[in-house]
Order: sequence, then C-alpha cells, then structure tokens
Amino acid sequence: MKILVTGTAGFIGFHLANRLIADGHEVVGLDIINAYYDINVKYGRLAEAGISKESIEPGKQITSTTYPNYRFIKLDLTDQKGLDQLFAAEQFDTVVNLAAQAGVRYSLVNPRAYVDSNIIGFTNILECCRHHGVKHLAYASSSSVYGLNEKMPLSTSDNVDHPISLYAASKKSNELMAHTYSHLFGLATTGLRFFTVYGPWGRPDMALFLFTEAMLKGEPIKVFNHGNMVRDFTYIDDIVEGVVRVIQNPPQDNPDWTGIEPDPSTSKGPYKVYNIGNNDPVKLMEFIEAIEEELGIVAQKNLMDIQPGDVPATYADVQDLVDRVGYKPSTSIKEGIKQFLDWYTRFYDIKKPRQTIRNS
Repeated sequence: MKILVTGTAGFIGFHLANRLIADGHEVVGLDIINAYYDINVKYGRLAEAGISKESIEPGKQITSTTYPNYRFIKLDLTDQKGLDQLFAAEQFDTVVNLAAQAGVRYSLVNPRAYVDSNIIGFTNILECCRHHGVKHLAYASSSSVYGLNEKMPLSTSDNVDHPISLYAASKKSNELMAHTYSHLFGLATTGLRFFTVYGPWGRPDMALFLFTEAMLKGEPIKVFNHGNMVRDFTYIDDIVEGVVRVIQNPPQDNPDWTGIEPDPSTSKGPYKVYNIGNNDPVKLMEFIEAIEEELGIVAQKNLMDIQPGDVPATYADVQDLVDRVGYKPSTSIKEGIKQFLDWYTRFYDIKKPRQTIRNS
C-alpha cells in the first residue's frame, strides 16, 4: 500500500513509519517539527530514518537516504491547500494520522494549539481522505478520553462524555468527527486510544524520560498524587504491532448496531474505536522501582498533589483488539524500561551507572 503517516518526527509516528517501510509499503511521512519539546530528539528520529535536518525544506518531499520507499515532507496540517495538493498527487490507499498537539498539562496553558492541530488539522485530514479516495483512515485518540470514568478496566463500549482536559476533549472530538465521515461518506475510520506509551525515542515530556533525566543528574523526581497513580504502561513495539494489524483490518458496516442500545465503539457505518494498552496496570511507585533497579540509583522523590487534568488510574480493556485483529500487547515493564534506558544512554552519550541495588 501507499500510506501517509502524519507525525513521523514524533514518537509513535517514527516507529510506525519504520515498521511499515520494513514491511514493504511505500510510506510518505509528514510533520511540522514544532518546538513543543526538544527538537533535537525529533531531528534525531528523522535522521535515524535517513532524513537529514539539512535536507528538510517546508513543502518539499525528501527521499530517505536509507529507505528508497520512504519520503518525508515538512507540512502543517492546518495548511489546507498544501495538504490537498499532497493528497491529489499521491492518491494514498491508507492514512494514519498521528500528528497532534500532545500533552494533557500543556493544554491548560495553550489551548489554541490543540484547536489548531487536533481540530482544524484533523478536519483537513478528513476532507482530504473524503475527496481523494482514501480507503481507510486510522487516527490517534487517547486513553485521556475516559476522563472521570472509574469503572475498570476502561472499555470502548463505555460512555466517555466527561473529559477533564482540553487535550482529551479534542481527542474525543476526533472520534465524533470521524464517525460523521464514516456515516455520511462511507469513509472507513479507526480510532486508536493509546495508553501511556513508552520506549526508545520516547517523548521528553513523559514520566520515564523526566525520571531518568533527573535521576542521572542526581536531582529529585516529581511524584504526583503522592505516588498513588496507576498506569497501563504500553511499550512502543506493542503499540506499533497493534496499529499495523488495525491498518490491515479496516472496519466494516456493523449490521447488528442499534440506536436503542448504541455501542460507542462501533456503528452502522465503517467505524471502529480500539484501546491499545498493555492490559496490565502498574502502580507508579513500582514503575519508579523498575527504573531504580535498572539504573542502580535510588531516586530522591518529591511527593506532590495530583495535577489538574490528570486521572489517577488507567487500565485498558483490549478484548476487542484480541477478538478482531488477534493481538494483545505483552512486553513487560522490566524489559521495556531496559530498552528505553539502553537507548537513552546511547543517544545522550551517558555511561550507565554501575548497578548497586536490586529490588526483591
């Protein structure tokens, strides 16, 4: 297939593009490369995929020096004309939209960035898919959409009308917008609710990155909600495998759907929403202990109140993913953290500390 992956300078987009390239697909990657976090990490990901920083020009496609079936274009999703021209020229079979303004806390201080990227940008993606014959649109949603929901595990069949951050609200909006296009225009759309993704080349604003950085510098780490957080940490390779399988299985019309007892995760049209999570929630303090054990460092911990927009627990019900595409994430926290720390110390040229502690 010819596949457009947006957000390929980002964490998940980078890994997904590499996997699709390895699988033999023709991939066009797109990213605006904004400065929400350290752009050196973003350029590092692109360089790893054969796209040098020096070769990038806005609006111009660059062919990877490593992979002949990979091209990259720097383009903003809010550039309606530029996006339309790209779709018209390429005639993509499938689009995976991972480009978004990420982060719960940042949405409290810069809400317009989320409207621009996650609402206006997503509208442009939908319109381009509609008018240029795209067969399947898969897009990033988030576990954040569950908001105030407390029934565990979190299921795509549950109502999610109580988000507690604008980021979460923008992701729920994407699901509603996608449903409309599936219903009106027969566009197959799949929403992917990712649960706390971590691993090599991860985002510098995420907990694992922040904890590692502080611990290696001998600085205290911020532990919110006094450590009483539970997260369904999901390793990046498991996320990518789930996305690849979803791409291969676009949704069909569901003849059993009924408006009398409406299932939010499916519809009469070609529409589906999945959770992609490890289905194995871990206490935050256990997560920190795993980092301590791998680094051989005991973290100094500043216990703090929960932050606005954060939820105390996430736990993914992935039965739909198992039933429909035959996949369930399985990478352990211990192995995932080891892989991240191996990458981190290589990327920043830091010698891993001598391991001096072992947790029983």
